[in-house]
Amino acid sequence: MHGLFRRLFAPRWQHPDAETRRQALATLDPANPEQRKTLERLTKDPDASVRWAALERLDDLPRLMDEAASWLGNAPVSDSAAHRALLGRLCGRIGSTDLTTRKALLARIEQPGLLAAIAFEGDNLGLRLQALERLDDEAYLIEQACDNGVASVRQRAAERVTSEEGLKQLVKQARRDRQVMRLARDRLSQLRADAEWVTQQENQRKHVLDQLEQQARSAWEPLYGARLRHLQREWEQLTHPASAEEETRYQQAIIGCRRTLQQHEAREQSQRHSESLRDQSSEQREQLITSLEETLSALRHARKLSIQDMASLAAQRRLHGQRWQTLSDSHPPSESQRQRYQAAIAIAETFGDAWQRLLEQAPTLERALEADDYAALEQALRACRWPSELKAPPLIADARRALEGANADSAASSPSLAQAEEDLDTLEQWLERGNFNNANRLHQRVKPAIDALTGSDAEPLQARLKKLGARLAEMRDWRGFAAGPKRTQLCAAIEALADDETLSDDALDRRHRQLVKEWSALGDAAANREQSTQFRSASDRIHQRLASWRERLSQEREVNLKAREALCEQLEALLDQPADNADPDALREIRDKARHQWRHHTPVPREQADAIGRRFGKIRHRLQALIDERAEQIADHKRHLVEATQALSNSDQPLSQRIEQAKALQQQWRALGRAPKGEEQALWKAFRAECDRLFAERDEQSKARASYQQTQLDAMQALIDQMEQWQPNDASESAKLDAFLAEAERLEPLPRHRRSEGMQRRLSGIVRARRERLSRLAMAEIARQWKGLIALQRAHLAADQKALDEGVRDEVDAQAVVGNEALPPEARNAHKTRNRQRLALAQEASSAQATEMAERLARLRVHLALLVQGRVMQGDEPLRLAIQVERLNEGMNQLPDREAEIRSVLAAILALGPMPLVVWEKEKRELGALLEHLSRVPPP
Repeated sequence: MHGLFRRLFAPRWQHPDAETRRQALATLDPANPEQRKTLERLTKDPDASVRWAALERLDDLPRLMDEAASWLGNAPVSDSAAHRALLGRLCGRIGSTDLTTRKALLARIEQPGLLAAIAFEGDNLGLRLQALERLDDEAYLIEQACDNGVASVRQRAAERVTSEEGLKQLVKQARRDRQVMRLARDRLSQLRADAEWVTQQENQRKHVLDQLEQQARSAWEPLYGARLRHLQREWEQLTHPASAEEETRYQQAIIGCRRTLQQHEAREQSQRHSESLRDQSSEQREQLITSLEETLSALRHARKLSIQDMASLAAQRRLHGQRWQTLSDSHPPSESQRQRYQAAIAIAETFGDAWQRLLEQAPTLERALEADDYAALEQALRACRWPSELKAPPLIADARRALEGANADSAASSPSLAQAEEDLDTLEQWLERGNFNNANRLHQRVKPAIDALTGSDAEPLQARLKKLGARLAEMRDWRGFAAGPKRTQLCAAIEALADDETLSDDALDRRHRQLVKEWSALGDAAANREQSTQFRSASDRIHQRLASWRERLSQEREVNLKAREALCEQLEALLDQPADNADPDALREIRDKARHQWRHHTPVPREQADAIGRRFGKIRHRLQALIDERAEQIADHKRHLVEATQALSNSDQPLSQRIEQAKALQQQWRALGRAPKGEEQALWKAFRAECDRLFAERDEQSKARASYQQTQLDAMQALIDQMEQWQPNDASESAKLDAFLAEAERLEPLPRHRRSEGMQRRLSGIVRARRERLSRLAMAEIARQWKGLIALQRAHLAADQKALDEGVRDEVDAQAVVGNEALPPEARNAHKTRNRQRLALAQEASSAQATEMAERLARLRVHLALLVQGRVMQGDEPLRLAIQVERLNEGMNQLPDREAEIRSVLAAILALGPMPLVVWEKEKRELGALLEHLSRVPPP
């Protein structure tokens, strides 16, 4: 019972039924505080529809948004009442929510359909643009760009369409807004141009990478570095970023190219070092030759010749020979240096041989001098063959004087005082130098002669001889005192060396030679038979021990000698018949390998070392001469190439032909070898400078052509934009279109490019549209003229009807009907024809004539409909076919003029008569509609 009362007397908004509560909401007034509280309580109702209705009554848009998010979710926009209510409040059509709140709530909307609807129906431009900014789907953006009622929203939506497919769809659908269509067309063209540019950049990058990788695999040639720098500049000029793989390929190719350049630079540096060594060798040879020549000159001009001088000459000759051979192994001498050295060596050998003969004949000369055996003395002097250019040593001088004295009469046994004084000076000099043997012999020779002198003049010489004899005796004692322990030491050393089994054969031989040399240097000082026998016995033991080693060394030297001789024979065979096109680089390689093999085959027998060394030196000199000759031939050829490139720079031929010829010259340059070192760099610099000048001229021409083409494109673009903005308003403006076309023809031909193709298509479309508009304007002008002749047509109809009904044949005065306005020529002729036909009308008009007039008028109407609308009604199809066949037959081999044809049809309508009024009334409405359609001009 309690529940029943409660249901009967409780308010309806508290009814258990949700639909009843929702209906009760319509009676609540939000302006009433009590009822507003009720509405607030209902916003928390368990039923969603009741909550939504309460929020609608309260006009609480934020809470409506929350409620919609809870039960509508992200479902697509539908035509439900809830969606319509929410959309109406967001757009401002329903409710009183301010614009700021609605814009703030817009950020919470995630449904693209709802955002698109707000962009379509919003009451504020800012609200629409904000909703548009939240849209990301291109389908919605294209829809907004095509169908939105606000131009700025359409343009903003069109600006956000970026894909090619979206832009294509926008171009097709955006018929409502030309600005949007133009924007989409431009963006599409730009997108295609960008894609073409990216493709071009990728193709060019691939081409550069292929060239770089090919360059990295190629061997060095003179243009290697310049080509690498050119490819690097081309890579750096590519603004489109490279992929990771392309960047890796580029870095690897650059590393390979730089490795080739570094290897070439190392070879160049090695060659420079070799040339520096060659120059140093030449300087050292010059010093050797100069030193030897100075020594020989000093010997020639010496007042006295001693054993030290000849020993020094022999040592210098051996040292210089070894040094010369070492230098010749590294670098061949020049012909002048070789000749000077051989001449000096020949003179030194002559002096040495003479001294050796003197040493061999010295005992004979001494014995002959002591025994006064003049025959033996003369024979020994002839055996010595002492050179006349050398100062004779004392022994030969004594022998010569003895022979001269023997041939004299009384002066043979008593020397002159001057000669005795000279001999004492020589004796004193030898004592000062420590030359005991020569001083002893001279003392023994001059002492008897000076002792035999008498007189006061001889006393000073005898006293001086006595002092020098005392110094000689003292030297003899000191020489024996120092040489005794030395001999004992050398004997012990050679005995120990003979018993030492640990030393190698090479070290043993070297040490043995040194001891023998020191023993020989002692001469006869403190000499005794026992020590000499001991020393010789130990030396023989060492010789026996080294016999097998010496044999092996001798065999090795013979093998090396044969290898060197074979090497010389091979090189001589090569040089005797050199190839005409021998490459200098190959010859240089042969020279270096021969030098290496020569050094490898060492040592050789000492007797043949000088001869084989001189032979190899001559061969290397000839080989170097051949290399220089071939390099000089290449230099001559390259000079001709430089002259050819200079001639190309000054030639009047087209630049393209000169560039091709320059490339051919570069191929020839690469096919040649290297010129001489210093000349190669100078020739390459001159050749590259001339080639760079040609290529710079080509680049300048290309830049100028590109600049001119760009100017043409810009001018054509400006002309097209000007034509697009120009809209003719009168048919007489066709001259301006002709001027535009003349200017476009002046700018043609455009460069072959996708942009130019797009510009041509755009220009063709604009010209076609402007011609169509001018044609429509001309036809509208025709319609305006003929509309002014309606009164004349009516006057003719009235006169025709009067002639048909009453037989009165009046002539219509055009000037009286249309005033002083001049009639078009076609209308004037038609007016005269109409009057003439009326005057020639028969007394009674037949029905057949009326039928014929109706058919002719209907035919003219169909003809005019074809010209104006391009179509006719279904019932007029037979007439249309007949008219088209007639037009084809009349217009054979010529293009039809639409305006002239319309004028002729209108003139024919005016000239058609006499016409019953009923016939005209039947076609009047259709003819008026056609004339009205003809007078319409589409908006610009």
